[in-house]
Amino acid sequence: MDDVTRWLTDSEQLAWRGYQAVQAQLSARLNRQLQSDSGLSLADYEVLVALTDRPEGRLRVFELAEALQWEQSRLSHHLARMQQRGLVNRKACRDDRRGSYVLLTAAGRRAIEAAAPGHVDAVQRLFFDGLTPQQVELVELLSHRILARLSTEAEPAAP
Repeated sequence: MDDVTRWLTDSEQLAWRGYQAVQAQLSARLNRQLQSDSGLSLADYEVLVALTDRPEGRLRVFELAEALQWEQSRLSHHLARMQQRGLVNRKACRDDRRGSYVLLTAAGRRAIEAAAPGHVDAVQRLFFDGLTPQQVELVELLSHRILARLSTEAEPAAP
Protein backbone atom coordinates (compact mmCIF):
# COMPACT_ATOMS: atom_id res chain seq x y z
CA MET A 1 0.00 0.00 0.00
CA ASP A 2 1.39 3.41 -0.90
CA ASP A 3 1.41 6.46 1.35
CA VAL A 4 -1.25 8.34 -0.61
CA THR A 5 -4.61 8.57 1.10
CA ARG A 6 -7.59 8.13 -1.19
CA TRP A 7 -9.91 10.74 0.28
CA LEU A 8 -13.63 10.34 -0.25
CA THR A 9 -15.18 12.37 -3.02
CA ASP A 10 -17.94 14.77 -2.01
CA SER A 11 -20.51 12.29 -3.30
CA GLU A 12 -18.88 9.36 -1.48
CA GLN A 13 -18.70 11.36 1.74
CA LEU A 14 -22.40 12.25 1.54
CA ALA A 15 -23.30 8.62 0.82
CA TRP A 16 -21.09 7.30 3.65
CA ARG A 17 -22.36 9.78 6.23
CA GLY A 18 -25.93 9.16 5.12
CA TYR A 19 -25.46 5.41 5.52
CA GLN A 20 -23.95 5.89 9.00
CA ALA A 21 -26.82 8.15 10.08
CA VAL A 22 -29.44 5.71 8.78
CA GLN A 23 -27.77 2.76 10.48
CA ALA A 24 -27.41 4.57 13.82
CA GLN A 25 -30.93 6.01 13.88
CA LEU A 26 -32.57 2.82 12.66
CA SER A 27 -30.73 0.68 15.23
CA ALA A 28 -31.61 3.11 18.02
CA ARG A 29 -35.30 3.22 17.06
CA LEU A 30 -35.55 -0.56 16.68
CA ASN A 31 -33.79 -1.07 20.00
CA ARG A 32 -36.21 1.31 21.77
CA GLN A 33 -39.20 -0.38 20.14
CA LEU A 34 -38.05 -3.83 21.25
CA GLN A 35 -37.24 -2.66 24.78
CA SER A 36 -40.59 -0.94 25.13
CA ASP A 37 -42.72 -3.72 23.63
CA SER A 38 -40.93 -6.86 24.83
CA GLY A 39 -38.09 -6.05 27.21
CA LEU A 40 -35.58 -7.42 24.69
CA SER A 41 -32.68 -5.40 23.35
CA LEU A 42 -31.82 -5.40 19.66
CA ALA A 43 -28.75 -7.46 20.57
CA ASP A 44 -30.96 -10.01 22.40
CA TYR A 45 -33.18 -10.19 19.35
CA GLU A 46 -30.21 -10.78 17.03
CA VAL A 47 -28.98 -13.67 19.20
CA LEU A 48 -32.45 -15.19 19.38
CA VAL A 49 -32.96 -14.87 15.61
CA ALA A 50 -29.66 -16.65 14.94
CA LEU A 51 -30.75 -19.50 17.22
CA THR A 52 -34.30 -19.75 15.86
CA ASP A 53 -32.89 -19.91 12.32
CA ARG A 54 -31.49 -23.32 13.29
CA PRO A 55 -33.97 -26.20 13.47
CA GLU A 56 -32.31 -27.53 16.63
CA GLY A 57 -32.16 -24.04 18.19
CA ARG A 58 -28.47 -24.23 18.99
CA LEU A 59 -25.14 -22.96 17.69
CA ARG A 60 -21.55 -23.31 18.74
CA VAL A 61 -20.36 -20.14 20.46
CA PHE A 62 -17.80 -19.44 17.72
CA GLU A 63 -20.49 -19.91 15.04
CA LEU A 64 -22.75 -17.44 16.81
CA ALA A 65 -19.91 -14.92 17.15
CA GLU A 66 -19.18 -15.29 13.44
CA ALA A 67 -22.85 -14.99 12.44
CA LEU A 68 -23.30 -11.82 14.50
CA GLN A 69 -19.82 -10.43 13.74
CA TRP A 70 -19.26 -9.87 17.47
CA GLU A 71 -16.04 -10.10 19.41
CA GLN A 72 -15.81 -13.17 21.65
CA SER A 73 -15.78 -11.11 24.86
CA ARG A 74 -18.89 -9.12 23.87
CA LEU A 75 -20.73 -12.32 23.04
CA SER A 76 -19.69 -14.04 26.28
CA HIS A 77 -20.88 -11.12 28.41
CA HIS A 78 -24.12 -10.81 26.51
CA LEU A 79 -24.84 -14.54 26.68
CA ALA A 80 -24.25 -14.50 30.43
CA ARG A 81 -26.90 -11.78 30.80
CA MET A 82 -29.32 -13.65 28.55
CA GLN A 83 -28.70 -16.86 30.47
CA GLN A 84 -29.51 -15.11 33.77
CA ARG A 85 -32.83 -14.08 32.23
CA GLY A 86 -33.53 -17.66 31.11
CA LEU A 87 -33.46 -16.90 27.37
CA VAL A 88 -30.53 -19.19 26.51
CA ASN A 89 -28.45 -21.94 28.07
CA ARG A 90 -24.91 -23.04 27.43
CA LYS A 91 -23.91 -26.67 27.11
CA ALA A 92 -20.43 -28.14 26.79
CA CYS A 93 -19.62 -29.72 23.47
CA ARG A 94 -18.80 -33.42 23.83
CA ASP A 95 -16.62 -33.40 20.70
CA ASP A 96 -14.53 -30.40 21.76
CA ARG A 97 -14.05 -29.92 25.49
CA ARG A 98 -13.01 -26.27 24.95
CA GLY A 99 -16.14 -25.45 22.98
CA SER A 100 -19.76 -25.05 23.96
CA TYR A 101 -23.19 -24.67 22.46
CA VAL A 102 -25.66 -21.87 22.99
CA LEU A 103 -29.16 -23.31 23.25
CA LEU A 104 -32.46 -21.51 22.86
CA THR A 105 -34.69 -22.11 25.88
CA ALA A 106 -38.48 -22.36 25.86
CA ALA A 107 -38.55 -18.90 27.49
CA GLY A 108 -36.26 -17.57 24.75
CA ARG A 109 -38.52 -18.97 22.05
CA ARG A 110 -41.59 -17.43 23.72
CA ALA A 111 -39.77 -14.10 24.01
CA ILE A 112 -38.86 -13.89 20.34
CA GLU A 113 -42.25 -15.13 19.20
CA ALA A 114 -43.88 -12.38 21.28
CA ALA A 115 -41.42 -9.71 20.11
CA ALA A 116 -41.33 -10.58 16.40
CA PRO A 117 -44.67 -9.07 15.25
CA GLY A 118 -43.93 -5.64 16.74
CA HIS A 119 -40.34 -5.73 15.51
CA VAL A 120 -41.33 -6.69 11.97
CA ASP A 121 -43.98 -3.97 11.98
CA ALA A 122 -41.35 -1.40 13.04
CA VAL A 123 -38.92 -2.58 10.33
CA GLN A 124 -41.69 -2.36 7.76
CA ARG A 125 -42.77 1.11 8.91
CA LEU A 126 -39.32 2.64 9.47
CA PHE A 127 -37.43 1.08 6.57
CA PHE A 128 -39.58 -0.40 3.81
CA ASP A 129 -42.72 1.78 3.74
CA GLY A 130 -40.78 4.74 2.31
CA LEU A 131 -39.29 2.72 -0.55
CA THR A 132 -40.63 1.60 -3.92
CA PRO A 133 -40.24 -2.06 -4.91
CA GLN A 134 -37.41 -1.00 -7.25
CA GLN A 135 -35.63 0.79 -4.42
CA VAL A 136 -35.97 -2.32 -2.22
CA GLU A 137 -34.33 -4.33 -5.02
CA LEU A 138 -31.56 -1.73 -5.20
CA VAL A 139 -30.96 -1.91 -1.43
CA GLU A 140 -30.75 -5.71 -1.73
CA LEU A 141 -28.34 -5.47 -4.67
CA LEU A 142 -26.10 -2.92 -2.94
CA SER A 143 -26.10 -4.90 0.32
CA HIS A 144 -25.06 -8.10 -1.46
CA ARG A 145 -22.38 -6.30 -3.46
CA ILE A 146 -20.86 -4.71 -0.35
CA LEU A 147 -21.05 -7.98 1.61
CA ALA A 148 -19.36 -9.82 -1.26
CA ARG A 149 -16.58 -7.22 -1.25
CA LEU A 150 -16.18 -7.56 2.52
CA SER A 151 -15.92 -11.35 2.24
CA THR A 152 -13.05 -11.09 -0.26
CA GLU A 153 -11.19 -8.21 1.40
CA ALA A 154 -8.65 -9.39 3.94
CA GLU A 155 -9.08 -7.93 7.42
CA PRO A 156 -6.03 -6.14 8.82
CA ALA A 157 -4.23 -7.99 11.59
CA ALA A 158 -5.14 -6.95 15.10
CA PRO A 159 -2.51 -4.76 16.77
